[in-house]
Amino acid sequence: MAKKLEDYVVTIPDFPKPGIMFRDITSVIQDAEGLHLAIDGLADLLKDVEYDAVVGPESRGFIFGVPVAYLNRKGFIPVRKKGKLPREAISVSYALEYGTAEVEIHKDAIRPGQKVVIVDDLIATGGSALAAAQLVEALGGEVVKMVFVMELAGLEGRKKLEKYNVDSLIVYPGK
Repeated sequence: MAKKLEDYVVTIPDFPKPGIMFRDITSVIQDAEGLHLAIDGLADLLKDVEYDAVVGPESRGFIFGVPVAYLNRKGFIPVRKKGKLPREAISVSYALEYGTAEVEIHKDAIRPGQKVVIVDDLIATGGSALAAAQLVEALGGEVVKMVFVMELAGLEGRKKLEKYNVDSLIVYPGK
């Protein structure tokens, strides 16, 4: 019997602290079949979506976004941690569990009216996906869909992203 994508995710209890069920994405990407299931699944979520480019937040958004862009003959636009891009960029800050983070995108990465999808490994609180969307919109782009490999529904990230079309391959009910 063929394995499902969920079968490739290793869950580590009490990491990084007691009560947390850590869902390890590295077990998906280190296995050829798991990686194929993830990339093909994400591409399938986008099969009826019209878009011009894929945006992926650092770093696991790169892992999943680039092959999706390649399969669909689209360009890939990275959203990086502050200070990592070599040309003129715009940035946005967002809240983390313990503090804040800042991400940026090249100022010329998005053209006004360009339709993009955001691809990442995980939606938890929704902060990093919302930051990526804010960057796209600040440059005049339109986020037409966001897709994720996994979703931790208990952290209610969809609430932050309620104005967007959001889809996930695996939804875990807890945190």
